[in-house]
Amino acid sequence: MARVDPYQSFRFRLEIDGIIQGGFSECSGFGSSVEVVEYREGGDPMTVRKLPGKATYPDITLKWGITDSHELYDWHATALAGNPQRKNGSIVLFDHANNEKVRWNFFQAWASKYDGPSLNATGNEIAIDSLTLSYERLERASQ
Repeated sequence: MARVDPYQSFRFRLEIDGIIQGGFSECSGFGSSVEVVEYREGGDPMTVRKLPGKATYPDITLKWGITDSHELYDWHATALAGNPQRKNGSIVLFDHANNEKVRWNFFQAWASKYDGPSLNATGNEIAIDSLTLSYERLERASQ
């Protein structure tokens, strides 16, 4: 049987409708969960049934080094102006040969939060922007 190694977490790309952005240093927080609703039937007072409730999706956090591009901030600015633009996108994971292996598609996302960099005159770190995406649904697709 051939050995199958896990995919490396630094080989990823983010695709968002109409936004072309360079490499991201971090993409985190995406996933899903289903609320557990506990229900006790009247004829069986000792047993609690666990039923599925609503599905929820945590926010995606993106981090990247600041460049001249301001498309992602401009997207957030639409939410600040009271008219958030919703976009679909994908987080794509690649193997060591740069072949697409896993794709997480998110739907109806909008840029809900922006954090500018921490600036320090005595440091030598890259200035990092951060953007939070709130979305309505996530699907995982394997290649």
